[in-house]
Amino acid sequence: MKVFIADDSALLRERLTEMLSEIEGIEIVGQAPDSPSAVRSIYKLKPDVVILDIWMPGGSGFNVLQNIKKNKIAPVVIMFTNYPYSQYRKKCMDEGADFFFDKSSEFEKINEVLKQLIKDSHAA
Repeated sequence: MKVFIADDSALLRERLTEMLSEIEGIEIVGQAPDSPSAVRSIYKLKPDVVILDIWMPGGSGFNVLQNIKKNKIAPVVIMFTNYPYSQYRKKCMDEGADFFFDKSSEFEKINEVLKQLIKDSHAA
């Protein structure tokens, strides 16, 4: 399963990459620190899953989410934010996000979701 990480924090991208690289069946195909490069890379690399921050330079995760969900081969999108407010959750889910997690308290949920997606893909 190809995963792409879009977050303005290099430390967070590194931490996620290390954590997810330990899951069998996960391949980190790319990373982006800002919205424009995230959109370009997602269209080019066609990942199965995108882990997406809400606030990034050059736009926002909302913009990236809207852009990639218009695509017919849209990936699973996990919004991963320090802003877990209900209005942001609603906006992301309305725009097509598949999951919405708080960076401060739900870090491990990304592991759980990806393991379940791998399991589901093998069952299909």
